[in-house]
Amino acid sequence: MATWLITGCSTGLGRALAEAVLMHGQNAVVTARNVAQVQDIADAYPGTALALPLDVTDDAQVTAAVTAAGDRFGGVDVLVNNAGYGYRAAVEEGDDDDVRRLFDTQLFGTVRTVKAVLPSMRARRSGTIVNLSSIGARISRKGPATTRRSRPRSRR
Repeated sequence: MATWLITGCSTGLGRALAEAVLMHGQNAVVTARNVAQVQDIADAYPGTALALPLDVTDDAQVTAAVTAAGDRFGGVDVLVNNAGYGYRAAVEEGDDDDVRRLFDTQLFGTVRTVKAVLPSMRARRSGTIVNLSSIGARISRKGPATTRRSRPRSRR
């Protein structure tokens, strides 16, 4: 029986994947920044699901989630990096702090979780890592065409 650690299970694909994994008899560590949003999944599968708080921008929470998976199920066999959110802005209009938070979640959060599970996967010489991204990585919507320089939006 494989153990899956899935980030971003509060809604959408992460939640659906966690439920499918559990319905097929696998173990799942279901995570969300607000653990209350995934507790119902763990309650429905008390022997094979573990709900944990996980903000992938927090090194301590990433380490704690991987440690808890090891303590409960013996390690992580499959890591699914699904945590993320959408942010749209023209480059010149994007708020620097917002862009940093986006990269900390979607890029560095992925790196954090991979680094946390790799040592035990290498030691067992087994494991799978799945990194999900938006279709925006392949295509993008055209923004509004302007002939004048745009001014940044005012902050409220």
